[in-house]
Amino acid sequence: MHRLKTNSKVIGMKQTLKALENQDVKVLYVAKDAQSKVTIKAIELAKSQQIPVVYINTMVELGSVCDVEVKTATAALIK
Repeated sequence: MHRLKTNSKVIGMKQTLKALENQDVKVLYVAKDAQSKVTIKAIELAKSQQIPVVYINTMVELGSVCDVEVKTATAALIK
């Protein structure tokens, strides 16, 4: 999880989906308390590309780990 602070990343659902569609993602991070209807597409894309999915407890925690002051449902390390 510390890699989110130092490595190249995208934050938020739109950017994460775009990176997944371009096959630029190394690891997907998903907040457990995010609505599944929001995150399901990203999770399915990641699994179909055999990308590891890491679950973070809350959207607040995921935003904090990414050094942003807003809640976020997803983030991803990019290649």
